[in-house]
Amino acid sequence: MRAAVLVEPGRIEMEERPVPEPAPGDVLIRVASVGVCGSDAHYYREGRIGEFVVESPLVLGHEASGTVVAVGEGVPAERVGQRVSIEPQRPDPGSAPTRRGDYNLCPHMQFYATPPVDGALCDYVTIGAHFAHPVPDTVSDDAAALCEPLSVGIAAVRKARVTAGSSVLVSGAGPVGIVTVQVARAFGAVDIVVTDLDEHRCEVARRFGATATFDPRSDDTSDLRVDAYIDASGSPAAVDSGIRAVRPGGTVVLVGSGAETMPIPVQVIQNRELVLTGVFRYANTWPTALSLLESGRVDLDSMVTAHFPLEKSVDALESDRVPGSIKAVVHVSPTVEAQRGTE
Repeated sequence: MRAAVLVEPGRIEMEERPVPEPAPGDVLIRVASVGVCGSDAHYYREGRIGEFVVESPLVLGHEASGTVVAVGEGVPAERVGQRVSIEPQRPDPGSAPTRRGDYNLCPHMQFYATPPVDGALCDYVTIGAHFAHPVPDTVSDDAAALCEPLSVGIAAVRKARVTAGSSVLVSGAGPVGIVTVQVARAFGAVDIVVTDLDEHRCEVARRFGATATFDPRSDDTSDLRVDAYIDASGSPAAVDSGIRAVRPGGTVVLVGSGAETMPIPVQVIQNRELVLTGVFRYANTWPTALSLLESGRVDLDSMVTAHFPLEKSVDALESDRVPGSIKAVVHVSPTVEAQRGTE
């Protein structure tokens, strides 16, 4: 099979590799679409993200969809031919976090495109059968792949305790910020304020459901008193001002990956009894993600601003630097059925 392999920072080479064999409990998937995440671009340019360092050739890509073409022992043969969205995680079923339901926190997690685990910028991948989620024909291959960032938004909105009538402040109008806006709206939020330095991104946020947008360089949000603040920027300044915008008893959720440490207004958190938490990936989100997509309450296809073939993976990884870009998708081998989701 073909694989786009990161051999060193700034250099990806196309390689021929053996098609993997599905182990017991696994399915073999012919990859259709792969979304490009900021973490992929960071590994490509820097070769590391915090403590995760690329020390050997690595296949990037963890936002993926495809079609089951073979099954391992113990998996029903009728799964062959299913279009699926891939939840790119292999937790240890025996670990304490997995057993209590927090499998995203498993210390032995094998996660696509996190060194040394290969990702999905290739023709075929394997995953545990329970992590290959069947998708209806009304959902495109692109949207099925983008269930992964959608799941981050779902995890964040759940942590933020957003419900009907909630008010939410979101910092950062990149792809995760945009899906968070859509999920907050779907969960019933009526006031969704977004801050970003880029006016075009603010415009996109309004198109996807934000009720107001602000430039944090000139607009003061400290008097908003929202029910929840969700940071999708990783900016220390945004986190500080976002916390100050939350009402007493409200919730702060940190999603964006930025500075390893940052100052926070501790007395504001104490005096207002704010709940401050983080999000690390997701768990048990795919059923909700697919329901939101099938019902039309979330639109992922409209977030895709560029498509690339597998051989142009470098261009896909660099596309975040193109003005107006929201989300790039690599088409590895898109299915005929995928067109139904975009017609």
